[in-house]
Amino acid sequence: MASESRPIVIVTGANGGVGYGICQRLLIQLTSQIPSDSLPQDFEDASLSGQPQKHTGLTLIMACRSVSRAQKARTELLQFFDSHIQKIQSAAEYDGHAEEFKKNLSIEVEYVDLASIKTVLEFAKRVNQKYPYISHLMCNAGLASFSALDPKLLLHQLFTDPKGAVTTPLYYGQHSGELSIDGLGWVWQCNVFSHFAMFRELQPSLSRSPTGPARVIWCSSIEASPKFYSPDDWQLRSTEHSYESSKYQIDLISTTLDRFALASSSSSPNASNSTITRHFISQPGVCHTNVAHALVGPFLDFCKLMVFYFVRLLGSTQHPISPIKSAIASVHLALVPLTYLTFFSDAKTPPVRYGAESDRWGTERVGISPVRAWLANEEEGRRLVVKCDELLDKLKREEERGPVFETASEKM
Repeated sequence: MASESRPIVIVTGANGGVGYGICQRLLIQLTSQIPSDSLPQDFEDASLSGQPQKHTGLTLIMACRSVSRAQKARTELLQFFDSHIQKIQSAAEYDGHAEEFKKNLSIEVEYVDLASIKTVLEFAKRVNQKYPYISHLMCNAGLASFSALDPKLLLHQLFTDPKGAVTTPLYYGQHSGELSIDGLGWVWQCNVFSHFAMFRELQPSLSRSPTGPARVIWCSSIEASPKFYSPDDWQLRSTEHSYESSKYQIDLISTTLDRFALASSSSSPNASNSTITRHFISQPGVCHTNVAHALVGPFLDFCKLMVFYFVRLLGSTQHPISPIKSAIASVHLALVPLTYLTFFSDAKTPPVRYGAESDRWGTERVGISPVRAWLANEEEGRRLVVKCDELLDKLKREEERGPVFETASEKM
């Protein structure tokens, strides 16, 4: 018999792109008593005994920088959900579960700006006080600081690596040296550190998850790469590849945190499983969003979309293209019983990332890929966690102390 569950899920960057796709897909999946995304994939051992859960409700927290855009997205999401329910109600096999689920559905908008640690701390404080627990944290929001498109590099990659040119492009220039209001590397803070801080500050709520360990899903990228990453530039201030490096840091940090959680659980066998938090890595494949729209313009952006469909038709599995299809890996990691996630069961298993894939006709599925150069950078993962913890403690002390003003006597 399935146990009942009412998840409380935070999705950062939920008002657009893959974040909005995660919200759409989550709602669609939970209208079914047995969501298809909760079933084991072909590479997972279906013979294992995973306890299904009947989701009788959901609180979805859309954590966004623009409240107005988030409210608009919320309205559109509810309209989308109503249309989906009307569609499935006409099916002969409809069992009424969707209407029961809708009665217990709550979609909330909460403000947070990942470029400001103050708003992250305030967000976590509000959530810890307002909600009884958090079952899932989807660390999806992120950005790339593009500067220009290099035509020479574009032509070179098209001729030398045509698939890579439309999968992991190297011809987008990126700004370097950009700092946030907190004086941190801007891309690094938005993509990595603020999500780390959010997880740490939400640990009281995550530890109260009533249906087993809470889950943090870190949204990485197919472009995550150790190639451009330097440990000496861990805040990614100097690199001209801050996006790829920040996503690679996500791979290292998420893997390290999950192994810490597993070690903690095994060293305290009598402790409740719900007190630990599991960490998983997803990546959306190639998804068409507005990230590079301003850089290339509407015409080239449309051409790029057509190329995506063309290479998928030729057999590329890395092009789900639409946000709702690109969300499959994140939603699978959120809903599948932990029993089936054997790749994350112990520290001896090489770490993997769950990614969105598609066949040539656009049918999405989940695939896996290794965390690149893990053995060479395992220690760097631990070092990053320590550095992030130290920085978070420092910034929290500064926030508690407030601004310090000099007096006239101090200047004399």
